[in-house]
Amino acid sequence: MPYFKIQNILLLVSSYFFYASWDYRFLFLLIFSTVLDYFTGLKIYDAQNKKNKLFWLWLSIVVNLGFLGFFKYYNFFIASFSEGLSLLGIKANYWTLNVILPVGISFYTFHGLSYVIDIYKNKVKPERNYINYAVFVSFFPLLVAGPIERATHLLPQIQQKRTFDYTKAVDGLRQILWGLFKKIVIADNCALFANNIFNNYAAYNGSTLVLGAFFFSIQIYCDFSGYSDIAIGTARLFGIELLRNFAFPYFSRDIAEFWRRWHISLSSWFRDYLYIPLGGSKGGTWMKVRNTFIQGFNHHHHSCSTTELVIIYLGAGVIGVLS
Repeated sequence: MPYFKIQNILLLVSSYFFYASWDYRFLFLLIFSTVLDYFTGLKIYDAQNKKNKLFWLWLSIVVNLGFLGFFKYYNFFIASFSEGLSLLGIKANYWTLNVILPVGISFYTFHGLSYVIDIYKNKVKPERNYINYAVFVSFFPLLVAGPIERATHLLPQIQQKRTFDYTKAVDGLRQILWGLFKKIVIADNCALFANNIFNNYAAYNGSTLVLGAFFFSIQIYCDFSGYSDIAIGTARLFGIELLRNFAFPYFSRDIAEFWRRWHISLSSWFRDYLYIPLGGSKGGTWMKVRNTFIQGFNHHHHSCSTTELVIIYLGAGVIGVLS
């Protein structure tokens, strides 16, 4: 057996162990999603006509988004529906599940969807080795919080032999250390100030609340980008290069540029697989507004809550003034 195949088996076992250490029951959901997209990718490529290709594509999309929607939104919508009925004077005895959101479900769902869509668009050929594809979906450094990889970028690295490179390993360790510093030293300490201010907002004046927004903006950036640095550095130890996920977003000239620099892999994913297929900036004003709104809603809801977004924007404005 070639050496890189043994590497991939070890990576897959390690990734499954990493994911199962949180809650082993959800490991089966990850495996199911992997098997689904592996076989639908093959079916799309081998289909003799467009109708059959579309059938397998939509099967993957509906099942993946169905699971994602259920776990992310079931409790929210059932509770909101009940509250809406109560406002109309209708008492509803609704039954709700205490649904736990599986860690990383958005990320491995987006990996699988981009893979089958790229096969349908003839941008990539299906990976017929299940181990290679499973590593692409579940590679543990990016499994929990990204960056979201494309098959065109990550799969070729998984398919070839990788040797230990001392220079890359040292560089990876430096990036891991930098990520840990951003998370533990900067983000966690900013959180102490931000939480204290917003938990007691009634006792503070406006300028102190703005300062709280500033601390929260630094906190969420260093928290999120710190994890991305750790993921990229860890992957580099295995001879794998991941996509850059942040590019100094708080130095952006406007909000549009800010979102191009913030969580870059997610922004580009929604642009390529949602915004552009819907028509992008082409068509009438209504289509432009609709497409921008859909892309923005998905991006923002995936990243953080509306309240957090307002605080981020305010904090970014403060940072812009200070710089």
